[in-house]
Amino acid sequence: MAEQLPILYRDEHIVVIDKPAGLLVHRSEIDRHETRFAIQILRDQIGQRVWPAHRLDRGTSGVLLFGLSAEIAGQLGRQFEQGRIDKRYWAVVRGYPPTTGSIDHPLTRQRDPYEFQGEASNNEAQPALTHFRTLAQIELPVAVDRYPRSRYALLEVEPVTGRRHQIRRHLKHIAHPIIGDATYGKGRHNRFFAEQFGCRRLLLACVRLGFDHPVSGLRLDMKTPVSGEFAATLARFGWPLAQ
Repeated sequence: MAEQLPILYRDEHIVVIDKPAGLLVHRSEIDRHETRFAIQILRDQIGQRVWPAHRLDRGTSGVLLFGLSAEIAGQLGRQFEQGRIDKRYWAVVRGYPPTTGSIDHPLTRQRDPYEFQGEASNNEAQPALTHFRTLAQIELPVAVDRYPRSRYALLEVEPVTGRRHQIRRHLKHIAHPIIGDATYGKGRHNRFFAEQFGCRRLLLACVRLGFDHPVSGLRLDMKTPVSGEFAATLARFGWPLAQ
C-alpha cells in the first residue's frame, strides 16, 4: 500500500497535512540520495499536483500547508511574508528558560550550498523575533553534562518573523537548545534522550497554524498534537500532549 500522509483539512483550493519528522518537503541538493518527499507523496495520495506555501525543516513535524495551484500557494506565501500567519510550535529544550520571554536577535541569512549568490545578495543579519512561554519543566537526577542533575522544559514558541532555522538558532542563542538538534544542540543531551527514552528525533513540532483562506477569506485555525517519539517522551515526563 502506498504511503499516506495525515490530512488535517482539504478543499478545492488548499490541503493541510501533519508532516512526519524526518520527511523532506521537497527534493534538495543537500539530500540527493533521498527518494521520499512530502510533495510527491501527497500528490500521489490525492491525485493532483500540490505547491507548498511554506517549509518545515526535515526534522520538524506538524502542520504543513499546500496550495492546489501555484497561484493559491503564492497568495498563502504572501501571508507568511506579511506576518499574517499565526504560527505556534512546541519544543523540548535543555534547562529552565524564563516563564515567558522574547528573543529579539538578528540572524544572518542562511542559504543552501547550491543557492545562487549574486552581487545584489545581502549577507547582513536580518531582524528576527521569537516569543516563547514555558508549559512544563522537569529535573532528572542524572548528570548528563557538568551538573549533578539535568533540567528540561517544554516550550510553546511563536516565531514572529520567518528566518531559516529561526527557532533552533534563537533557542541556542539563549542557551536553551532544542533536544535532538544535531546542528545547534548539545550532543550529550541528544544522546541521553536517544539512549534513555528511545527519542532520536528533533523535538520541535508545528502544532498550530492560523491563516486566512485564500479564496473565502475565512480565518482557519489548524491544530495537531505531537505524536510518536515526541508524544512518548512528553508522556514519560507527565507533560501535556496537546494544547
